Amino acid sequence: MENVKKSLQLFIEYLQIEKNYSQYTIVHYEQAIEDFILFMNQQLLLHFSDITYSDVRLYLTELYNQQFARRTVARKISSLRSFFQFLLREKLIIDNPFSLVSLPKKDQTIPHFLYKEELEKLFEASDRSTSTGQRDQALLEILYATGIRVSECCQIQLQDIDFSLGTILVHGKGNKQRYVPFGSYADHALHEYISNGRKQLMEKSTLRTNHLFLNFRGGSLTTRGVRHILNNIIKRASSTIHISPHVLRHTFATHLLNEGADMRSVQELLGHKNLSSTQIYTHVTKDHLRYIYMSSHPRA
Repeated sequence: MENVKKSLQLFIEYLQIEKNYSQYTIVHYEQAIEDFILFMNQQLLLHFSDITYSDVRLYLTELYNQQFARRTVARKISSLRSFFQFLLREKLIIDNPFSLVSLPKKDQTIPHFLYKEELEKLFEASDRSTSTGQRDQALLEILYATGIRVSECCQIQLQDIDFSLGTILVHGKGNKQRYVPFGSYADHALHEYISNGRKQLMEKSTLRTNHLFLNFRGGSLTTRGVRHILNNIIKRASSTIHISPHVLRHTFATHLLNEGADMRSVQELLGHKNLSSTQIYTHVTKDHLRYIYMSSHPRA
């Protein structure tokens, strides 16, 4: 299996150097391939060149027997298809057996979002007289004001913020950059946090960083830290709602579309590569319209 591991390492280097994928994305590719290698071991298949279409069909059956969601199966097969295409390009195999497999249709799940009343409870939960409270408020305001991903939020540097224009330079997937505007509430929360709370948090560490959001020790905030902060905000708000950082992104997009924003603009703000990724929010807005109709029409 030495050649198998070497091929995987070559592919990882290709994703890092040529494709410039994020570490998060690369981990998903690597996990999908390693899972398939385990399957190969069970089937006594020693080389990637030994894999046939029949083996791929058998592997698909195993994934379904393990009751993986269709979205998960589609992601695994897509990763393996890309991997085998790379092997084909490098002339390590003579054909790509995964090219014959059609991806299962993904479950059409409607993104969960928050209503304005629910948001207000969250915005009133932080104690802004403390350094962490000012940070939490600024974090919440930025996530809702911009709709950026948590990973993008954790990467924000002080120099990325332009208060005169009210924009943040966001470093997205694949090192793609975009400017995202923010409003007056986020502006006020940022000024308060940077002028006071952030300085107090910085004093707790001997290290110096330009990252905007810091943890209670004065270090850079991680995605896991953001989730912990949001969970604490919910507890303080005495709320029964379920919230994740991505729910704020869903809420941002839904509220914009509900208020008449065009989909292309929302796509650009979210940093979506394809419009189809943004179109899922039209299902949410239709659900919202039905809710308004049913609660407002005299003969609904």
